[in-house]
Amino acid sequence: MAEDSDLERTEEATPQRIQKAREDGQIARSQELTTFTLLLTAAAGLVFMGNNLMEKLLNIMREGIQMERDLAFHTDLMLNRFYQLAVESLWTLAPLLVLLIIAAFFAPMLLSGWLFSSKALMPDFKRINPISGFGRIFSAHGLTELFKAIAKTLVVGSVATLVIWGNKEAVLALIAIPVNSGITRTGELLVLSFLLITGAMILIVAIDVPFQLWSHAKKLRMTKEEIRRESKESEGDPLVKGRIRSLQREAARRRMMSEVPEADVIVTNPTHYAVALQYKDSMRAPKVVAKGVHLLAARIRELGEEHHVPILEAPPLARALYHHADLDAEIPEKLYTAVAEVLAYVFHLKRHQDYGGDVPDPLGEIAVPQELEIPSSDN
Repeated sequence: MAEDSDLERTEEATPQRIQKAREDGQIARSQELTTFTLLLTAAAGLVFMGNNLMEKLLNIMREGIQMERDLAFHTDLMLNRFYQLAVESLWTLAPLLVLLIIAAFFAPMLLSGWLFSSKALMPDFKRINPISGFGRIFSAHGLTELFKAIAKTLVVGSVATLVIWGNKEAVLALIAIPVNSGITRTGELLVLSFLLITGAMILIVAIDVPFQLWSHAKKLRMTKEEIRRESKESEGDPLVKGRIRSLQREAARRRMMSEVPEADVIVTNPTHYAVALQYKDSMRAPKVVAKGVHLLAARIRELGEEHHVPILEAPPLARALYHHADLDAEIPEKLYTAVAEVLAYVFHLKRHQDYGGDVPDPLGEIAVPQELEIPSSDN
């Protein structure tokens, strides 16, 4: 079952899956990169601070070897002297130790950045399960780690052998030089050897880092079903989303219909289109308060008749308004003249109905700019 499950995990991890893994403390880490960084930091510290450290440690060693008569007969003085030398040695090595502590803190961040996860600190009894432990030992990961250990031993051991063999004459020559010069020369040889052996680990790091990134990405791979499930959880069930959109459209439609009684005129096709317009003195231009086609257009006309809103047949203008004017927005500037003719006729007609007077002449065909015309076959 596990193999089948692994074979099914063919999809790259989604950003949500990667983020969740980080929260659980699962990130790509290269122990070889951390080790190499620490060793390289130590080597650099020895190069820049080695002479000073060696000189101070030699002085401490001389003071420790010197024997005074009081120290020989009073052990409490001897212990106190030992304590002083130990503290002095610690302070001497403190800069190098601080440098290593800083490197140990930041080295793991080189691959995947800073991460603190409380979940990773929680006890996991599966880790102490002996059966699971044997499984990890004989798993592909365990064999890979074994191969890495063997390769590291071979590479570092080979380089160490070559370094020692190449400096054998220099090591043998130490016998013939004074002690002080010999100690200094020994320190130089040790630092040089340490640098060369540490440099050999670059090959191991260059192989391990891409492998750890690939291995981590492989562990986070997902099945198609997991991706679909995650999509549902993050974006919502398509059925639910469809229902929500439907309810939103219905609410918007009811809100739009509630504006129809407040309209000043309804421009129709006469059957396919209906656009309700409103204009008040506070407005910069007339705006569309409702629009629709077919059944919705019929409902807009019915509401207009119920509330005595003037209905005007102007097919080209109705089509242009429906296609080029947004709901609850001002009409396009190019339609100002056409709509102004309609509103002037409607206001004149209303004044006649309310106060009497001359009957407005029938409104002729409303001209619409050619670039805004919609063919009458567009239903």
